[in-house]
Amino acid sequence: MEAMLAGTDPGDGARTGPETVGTPAGAGAGDGVLGLAGAVTGASPAVRLPLVHTDIGEDAHRVDALLEMGSAARLAARVADLRARGAQAVVWACTSASFVFGREGAQEQVRELAQVAGLPASSTSFAFAHAVGDLGVERVAVAATYPEDVAGLFTAFLKSFGTEVVAMRGSGIITAAEVGTWGWEEVRTLARAGDHPDAQAVLLPDTALHTAAYIARLEAELGKPVLTANQVTVREGLRLLAHPVPHRPRLGALFTSR
Repeated sequence: MEAMLAGTDPGDGARTGPETVGTPAGAGAGDGVLGLAGAVTGASPAVRLPLVHTDIGEDAHRVDALLEMGSAARLAARVADLRARGAQAVVWACTSASFVFGREGAQEQVRELAQVAGLPASSTSFAFAHAVGDLGVERVAVAATYPEDVAGLFTAFLKSFGTEVVAMRGSGIITAAEVGTWGWEEVRTLARAGDHPDAQAVLLPDTALHTAAYIARLEAELGKPVLTANQVTVREGLRLLAHPVPHRPRLGALFTSR
């Protein structure tokens, strides 16, 4: 994603611009990772996406495990590593262990993270809500790797922002480790199965799911924007830093719409 944002990815025809950017990101390493923004100064235009892993405890898409995974103590334990890397903003790069707290609980999670870090902070769950708003869509479909009950908590989180969820599909996958083994065919099947004719966008909410290389292909097949966890997390980092979003077609409508 660093190469894609810089316009140097071989599959992206965009040219590297002169901008200096710092953003947080989850790099597809699975739920329970902490993304950070390391601002680049000087001549380098590259977007830095360093990643600090938290101790996630039990790898399980189960409510009790997710509540522990996203606890304040687990996040705070790695804040010193963020600051040592020159972080200017931080995103808790995990969808399930943020929305599982509900909107108010997720806001408190972010507030505590910001206070401990002394930096602007957010999470992937809020990144999805903001991305839906940025696209100007009102109706979405959720294609989740999670069990149905956990996927239902994500739809409730979205609805608290006024987003209409016209379809929801849970896949029953318990561990992020299993999700991380999925490739193009599995991701494509998930997105297609979760789509709905009335949906203006399809959301794939799992940072363990490798999607960055597939977003443009998915959008071409479905004929609508596709939002994925690591993609929206990077966009959220740009928002925290009040930095213009670079035009990057390979990262989908979220990085081409204005």
